This record gives sequence, C-alpha cells and structure tokens, in this order.
Amino acid sequence: MLTKILITFLVILGAVVYLRRGRNRNVRYTRTIEIEKPPLLSKIAIYAMIAVSMLATAGYWGWGWYDDNTIVEVTISSPIEAMTASYQVRKKDIEEQRITTIDGIQIRLSNQERLTVKALKTD
Repeated sequence: MLTKILITFLVILGAVVYLRRGRNRNVRYTRTIEIEKPPLLSKIAIYAMIAVSMLATAGYWGWGWYDDNTIVEVTISSPIEAMTASYQVRKKDIEEQRITTIDGIQIRLSNQERLTVKALKTD
C-alpha cells in the first residue's frame, strides 16, 4: 500500500515538474502546418469499436443483474438439530453467514449448517 502511494506521489511530482518547466525551448517550429484528414474508413472503424465496446459492457452489466436476481432454492441442513428447511432466495442475497429470503426474512447461519443451492424448476 505504501508503495502504491509513493509511486502515485512520484508520478504527480513528475507531471508538475514537466508542466512547470515546459518543453525544450531550443526546438524551432516551422510555420507550415499540413493537416491530413483521417480516412473515412478509420473513423467508421473507431466509432464501430466504441459502439461494440459499449454494447458489450451493457450486455455484461445486464447479464450480471439478471443472474443476481435469479431465484434459487436454498436447503439448510443442520446436523446438530437433525432438521432440514428450504427457502427461496435471490442469488445476490446469499452471503457467508446469512441469507435473505424473497419474503425479506434474514436467516443467520452457523458454521455447522450446510447449504445446498439448486435452481428452481420452471414448468
């Protein structure tokens, strides 16, 4: 962590020194400036890559949201009390020591209890 902070500080310090000192002043500039327009094909390719990237990102986020909100059946088995109980839970509500059912009931789990997660049957 300290290394990251030190490297960040050195990069910022280098940028400030570069901006204050400026570029090399011995460079001579010519007055003739020729601006070439990029070909239309390269512009189309760049915009197409941006569009594909944005579409892929939206798809990834959408799939993550869909998968997190999928309802599964969680069966809790307790070897101490010799009991088994089943609940319907969203995937995003399954945590290490706690689950929250779709009804809003929060169930705290002990270290001895075993969870079995399976997809709901869609008839």
